[in-house]
Amino acid sequence: MAGRKRTASKNHARNAAAPRPSRVTRSSARRSDVPDIYREMLVEANVRSHATSPERPLKRRRPGQRNEQSIKKPDPPPMTSKNEDVEDEDDIQFEDVPPPAATVQTVYRDSDEEEEGDDDEIQFEDVDFSFPPPNPDSTHDGGGDSSKDLELDFSTRLTANAQKAPDRRKPMNKAEKDRRIEIHKTHLLCLLAHVARRNRWCNDDAVQDNLRTRLTKKMVKYLNPSTNLSQFGQTQSLKDGLQQVATMYKTNFQVTERGIRRALWAENEEYLQNYQLPDDAESPMEKPDFREAAKSLRGSRDIGAQLYCALLRSTGVEARLVCSLQPLAFASGGPPLGKPPKATGKLSIEKRYAQIMEHNNTFESPAAPAGVPIRRRLGHPNATAFHVPTIPTASSSRETPPAPKRIRESPYPIYWVEVLDEAHQKWQPADPLVTDSFWKPQKLEPPASDRENSMSYVVAFEADGTAKDVTRRYTKAYNAKTRKMRIESAEATGEKWWRKALRSFSRGFTTDLDQIENSELIATELREPMPRNVADFKDHPIYALERHLRRNEVLVPDASLSGTVGAGSNGPLEKVYRRKDVRIARSREKWYRMGREVLGNEIPAKFLPKRAKQKSDLFQDDADDDDGGTVGTPIYTSDQTMPFKHPPVVDGRVPKNRYGNLDIYVPSMVPEGGAYVADELAARAAFILGVDYAPALTGFQFKGRQGTAVLYGAVVAAEHEEAVRAVIAGLNDQAADLERERRTREVLKAWRLFLMSLRVRQRIWADVDSDEEAYDKEAMNLDDGEPVAHGHDLEEEAQLSDASDEAGGFMIDDDYAGGFMVD
Repeated sequence: MAGRKRTASKNHARNAAAPRPSRVTRSSARRSDVPDIYREMLVEANVRSHATSPERPLKRRRPGQRNEQSIKKPDPPPMTSKNEDVEDEDDIQFEDVPPPAATVQTVYRDSDEEEEGDDDEIQFEDVDFSFPPPNPDSTHDGGGDSSKDLELDFSTRLTANAQKAPDRRKPMNKAEKDRRIEIHKTHLLCLLAHVARRNRWCNDDAVQDNLRTRLTKKMVKYLNPSTNLSQFGQTQSLKDGLQQVATMYKTNFQVTERGIRRALWAENEEYLQNYQLPDDAESPMEKPDFREAAKSLRGSRDIGAQLYCALLRSTGVEARLVCSLQPLAFASGGPPLGKPPKATGKLSIEKRYAQIMEHNNTFESPAAPAGVPIRRRLGHPNATAFHVPTIPTASSSRETPPAPKRIRESPYPIYWVEVLDEAHQKWQPADPLVTDSFWKPQKLEPPASDRENSMSYVVAFEADGTAKDVTRRYTKAYNAKTRKMRIESAEATGEKWWRKALRSFSRGFTTDLDQIENSELIATELREPMPRNVADFKDHPIYALERHLRRNEVLVPDASLSGTVGAGSNGPLEKVYRRKDVRIARSREKWYRMGREVLGNEIPAKFLPKRAKQKSDLFQDDADDDDGGTVGTPIYTSDQTMPFKHPPVVDGRVPKNRYGNLDIYVPSMVPEGGAYVADELAARAAFILGVDYAPALTGFQFKGRQGTAVLYGAVVAAEHEEAVRAVIAGLNDQAADLERERRTREVLKAWRLFLMSLRVRQRIWADVDSDEEAYDKEAMNLDDGEPVAHGHDLEEEAQLSDASDEAGGFMIDDDYAGGFMVD
């Protein structure tokens, strides 16, 4: 403590020697009464840099006042902006704002959305907090070091916490998601075409003939059981035959390449610039290559499953080629592609082993002098003179085969085969190469952690090219997990699109076997148990939780309880409801645009809360803030509405709203006794006839927050509909005649210009001989931009140059010189 006091006194003396204001000098006499500990605190707080401040309380600063001082430094700018805002608000109150007020609100809402979008696109820079920022006050002795130590410890704790924070990915916006959905669809169609082509190759006669020779008569007999056997006997015979064929096939087939794997998105486009396929990836194949693979039984696991399907078809067994499609996902939760390997990275095991062998070959033989010190240690005196005899190795002309390269792939297959069990009329899976399983579909689904394989679409192709989606047979949680990775959950029309994509591979009619299989798949889906965690209930087609309901979704009053689920081991239990008890609620305006109106005296099913961020409300009156109530916008379900009806048409008079048109959002909104003519010329035709009509407002075209009414067609009385349509047909004919006349005038104008050009040419060449005209044409021909020179032209030019009695096309007369007579 004494040492610290001496340090403080030195600092105090040094500070006293420095020039100070008079106010500080006058108060130096009273500083002797201040305890030493306060002096140290004043030195640490760097009072000298703020001594010129006019505020006297700075001399009696408390220990924690320094942090308050640093926090209060940026206060003046906010105070200035606040005053400016108040002035702007005062100006707006007395300014004449043109109606409607919604336009001003729209502008502010658009600006808010733009600011939010800009904030989402901000990418924060990685800052290294391992070193503290430079402190300008650290030049002072004593107090500066202690302050620096405190700041260093504080930044270290912040750095430790910052490193533990997870790296969260930026969520996708709507444009990016729509783009990924389109890529997902395109990739699906390409994969379907690829599998359909390989399925046709399995029916090739040359491929089947090469594979049939590897089967024995006993195998063929087991694969085609007799109908005299019982139902169980036929199934058991088929199983035994498949087992024997699988043993033979697995022994002879050699996997030399990597097949299809899961497609992944790259985190950065730069990762794809130098991307290269692995060296062991499957090479592109044509039908001759497929036939060669059938002879050698070498290739990827995918080729092995395809050849296995062709082998079974060659024996008369009804076999399907099944493929688990691996398209690019449209969601952002999948694993990324990762960074490409660096060129200067670590060597592979094979290359490192080769370098070690080359390095060992450079060493000397055991008979070299390097081994003399070892033999010298032996007890025999002549041990050093003994030379180890070299044994010659017999050179073998037969080279050792290279070791098979190990291929790292998913432990679950991409391709396998389904065999028809005719005794039970069921399709059963068979996978001899990867899982070596038969009649066990649950063994073919990969886990969610598998990076190389993801089961979302499983399509089976029969020998006639018919395709069927059999995903529900192999997935354990189709509705809870698998469905979220399919196109059905991405958009409302996804299921319809997928059925349309498979329609090109359909048979055109439904067989009895198809009906049995459809019933089996539906039963498998219905037997799926209730999810066990809260996340799987989101967007579940059968069950729903109240926490996962959207803003416009409500439960019916008499919703039945299906069970409970807990959020974790210690979380509270939540009620599980049926998805059929969930209703979509809408506001009065939305129901009106759908052709329905809310019944009178109906209690809203729910109140939508107001948006948290609305800058426009800050500049509006208090009366505008109360629109829609303080609780939010009321919404109603379809049970609380009825079809909307306009007033009927009476005596040919069509009802209109205050804008002079009629809202026709749906066909049911056409008034009774009226007719809607959907044509752009309907209003003009009704005006020509002189009948009453109302332009039809069919919707709004929104640009941002502001919508513009779209008028298309007109509503007239039912007795005038036929006349209006006749006038529209006449107007269309008249427009067609006018267009025909215009085109005729354009054609005649072109012909007139062409004939005038021919006449001008004829007049120019009228007095010119045909030979001279042909000569001029030849002279005008160019060859690579230069005139064409012929042999007879060169001869004529030489003759003209030799002639001395002509010059420039005129006769030379000696009596004239320059056009004058020579005297």
